[in-house]
Amino acid sequence: MSLPRLNRRLTLEGPSRVPDDSGGFSESWTSLGVLWAELVARTGRETVASGAAVSTVPYAVIVRGAPVGHPERPKPEQRFRDGNRVFHIRSVAERDPDGSYLICMSDEEVVI
Repeated sequence: MSLPRLNRRLTLEGPSRVPDDSGGFSESWTSLGVLWAELVARTGRETVASGAAVSTVPYAVIVRGAPVGHPERPKPEQRFRDGNRVFHIRSVAERDPDGSYLICMSDEEVVI
């Protein structure tokens, strides 16, 4: 297995709930840090969500390994941001037996 080319600077973001003063909450995103990554596009598809056409492209996002529970280890409820592009993390697993790299299966959705 060849070494990944970590050439993309991505911001890892986590959800945070903010009270809305009506007993509910609104969700916002907080920056958790910056990770260097390799993005590998998979086969995309087009769907309809809320009456609008949405293009969904799955990506394998490869980052340096971190132990479970470490703040720099991505989790499925988090997302990566690259400028205006957002990649929602679906799953995280070790890419190699040593855990040197993680592979984060992520989706980028774009309204078309």
